[in-house]
Amino acid sequence: MPCFSLMVQGTTSDAGKTTLVAALCRILKRRGVNVAPFKPQNMALNSAVTSDGGEIGRAQALQALAAGLEPHTDFNPVLLKPTTDKKAQVIIHGKVAFDLDAKAYHDYKPRAMAAVLASWGRLTAAYECVLVEGAGSPAEINLRDRDIANMGFAEEVDCPVILIADIDRGGVFAHLVGTLDLLSPSEQNRVKGFVINRFRGDIGLLESGLTWLEERTGKPVLGVLPYLHGLMLDAEDAIATAAVDGKKTAKLKVIAPAYPRVSNHNDLDPLRLHPEVDFRWIGPGETPPAADLIVLPGSKAVRADFDWLREKGWAMAIRKHLRYGGKVVGLCGGYQMLGRMIHDPNGLEGQPGTTPGLGVLDVETTLEAEKQLRNVSGHLALPGQPAMNGYEIHLGVTRGEGLMQAAVQFADGQKDGAISADNQIFATYCHGVFDHPEALTALLAWAGMTESAPVDFAARREADLERLADSVEAALDWEKLAPYLPKVQAVERSV
Repeated sequence: MPCFSLMVQGTTSDAGKTTLVAALCRILKRRGVNVAPFKPQNMALNSAVTSDGGEIGRAQALQALAAGLEPHTDFNPVLLKPTTDKKAQVIIHGKVAFDLDAKAYHDYKPRAMAAVLASWGRLTAAYECVLVEGAGSPAEINLRDRDIANMGFAEEVDCPVILIADIDRGGVFAHLVGTLDLLSPSEQNRVKGFVINRFRGDIGLLESGLTWLEERTGKPVLGVLPYLHGLMLDAEDAIATAAVDGKKTAKLKVIAPAYPRVSNHNDLDPLRLHPEVDFRWIGPGETPPAADLIVLPGSKAVRADFDWLREKGWAMAIRKHLRYGGKVVGLCGGYQMLGRMIHDPNGLEGQPGTTPGLGVLDVETTLEAEKQLRNVSGHLALPGQPAMNGYEIHLGVTRGEGLMQAAVQFADGQKDGAISADNQIFATYCHGVFDHPEALTALLAWAGMTESAPVDFAARREADLERLADSVEAALDWEKLAPYLPKVQAVERSV
């Protein structure tokens, strides 16, 4: 039986490609379809460890969850993780291949396409339907040559495409018509229709525009998706800074620096969304305010980001915070920054050399070529030994006397991280440490919030996936989508 496929491309970054693919994955899963997500090439610093021991973009892990699948490297065969403005770590089928600048990667694209097509072949042989997410916009003229992320891929495998645009940012008709106009004739024919995302207001006021769009382009509008307030889904790359509605009076104030190469910042979403936590990302132009807890997140360029921290006054602010009894959590790269030295003898994240760290933990870190990639579970070394699960993605190996009191005990008997002798610093290589309800409650208690409302982050994510799928299912024209998806007839759902 042939595999159905449909590709969602956007007129801009953050137009809604990730959420639409996730919604379609969940809708088809609910209808009994064996469906998988796919993104040929992703550029993001948020990543997840897969069931086959590699890493993929966090968005594809979310889409896998929506489809009821474990994350797999075939869902995102090419992942680019920027290390500077001009260079990125290239990950092929979940493993680091090399670091390349933009020109060298452009020359490498034909080989990257071979990896993409290998994954595509395996997925289309194993699933009834594969839903594909594009990257950025297909109308970037300078990126059209050797494209593997948008129309270049769609043309290669003969995949139908729908275009999605975000009306909330304005100019939605210009985005859609302009994008279509910049495509080649064969690519224009490949576009089967439009989806308008994040609409709020009276749909009747939009009708004349939709009619004009269909008459102007000859393409149908497949749906207008409503703006969903408070939707919590893992961000592909951009830091979520919007205020969270419905919070009670905060019992704990938490801040985190948004350094230039911050990675896996979704680690902090449980704090941002907690109803009793006042959480803020602090940007480059802001002075670190007083807080109960400072969290140093992961980094793709630890030495460079620590130099940025020092330049912006964070080193002094953290030491003062600790002198006054404040608590600090360091995650992955943030953990490395807390030590005495960060050594990069092979130049894995920049120029070879050594950078002094904060020196508040008696440890030193050496970056080594083999990346540590694994999913973990166990318990935190805090009162009650609360359960935790998460994953490791890091190059560094950390050693020193400061490791005498581990922060995490894994189920396999290994230990990770450190709790300082004065109990003010909790440092770990584990991403996702705040996700488990027991671990979150325990860490908030350790930071000073002795009584907190239980928050199940995974349950919240699942509920929001269902909410998203319900909304998209009601908004799309399934009759017009019928040629491109299996079993797309409308299904009545109880409320």
